[in-house]
Amino acid sequence: MGWSLGYSAPQEPQLIDEFLLAVGKCLYLASAFEGKCKQVLRMADIAILYEECENASAAMALANALKDKMLSSTIKDMKAFPNFQVEDIAVLERAKDARNFIAHESASIGPLHDTSAQHIHERLARLRTELEALAAGDNLVSAWVYEIEEKEPAPRGIKAAYPNWVKNWVFGGIDRFDYNTERRGPGSRGIAGLKERLHRKKA
Repeated sequence: MGWSLGYSAPQEPQLIDEFLLAVGKCLYLASAFEGKCKQVLRMADIAILYEECENASAAMALANALKDKMLSSTIKDMKAFPNFQVEDIAVLERAKDARNFIAHESASIGPLHDTSAQHIHERLARLRTELEALAAGDNLVSAWVYEIEEKEPAPRGIKAAYPNWVKNWVFGGIDRFDYNTERRGPGSRGIAGLKERLHRKKA
């Protein structure tokens, strides 16, 4: 089948919807992470340039030139700054890889009419792993952005709670769906399952 959608209905319509909603939320976080990395690098470069030449116009020109850098180049350039620890760069590198997976591979589950619940849960397990890595990098760079903008240390409470906030926001819906499906028992899919049983009964 050449088209992504067709006459055949998905095997698991509700589960697919919940999965793709989680993927979309991951993509939002991945895009935000990339933007924050670029923001931190721009601010660091601008500060150094302004200290060296005190030329505001040149600093703004540099800011505009850096805003379109790719994420991999941004993190690579961060390594040149002594204020960025080796351990921090490692976290950002792993988060960059997670971002790339989320952006390019996370939604690849094949034809919807042929996608089983088992396959979705296998992809979901990988997505959980990648989101954990992304959240670690996002948490780190978010704290830097806060400290740059607010001129004070990042709140420890938010830094500690953030990974769970991310996990619950992204996967809360699909986890509740799985829990309710298990409570209904095997062979039951809520309204969809009821319609299937009624259709078989009439036939």
